[in-house]
Amino acid sequence: MKKFAVACAAAALMSLAACGEKPAAEANNASNEAVVNAVENQANAIDNAANATNAATNATVNAAK
Repeated sequence: MKKFAVACAAAALMSLAACGEKPAAEANNASNEAVVNAVENQANAIDNAANATNAATNATVNAAK
């Protein structure tokens, strides 16, 4: 999904450049939002991996009892 957002932002910027106009603030904001979303997604993936590790550790401890 983030690749799609980046592609759309790039297409919007290129179409405006072809017309000789400056890109609108909304296009820049969309690009920035895509980067923020990508960072948040990576943070969530790290949290999920940590949770999976904790669950595996708990299962191992419980199995050893």
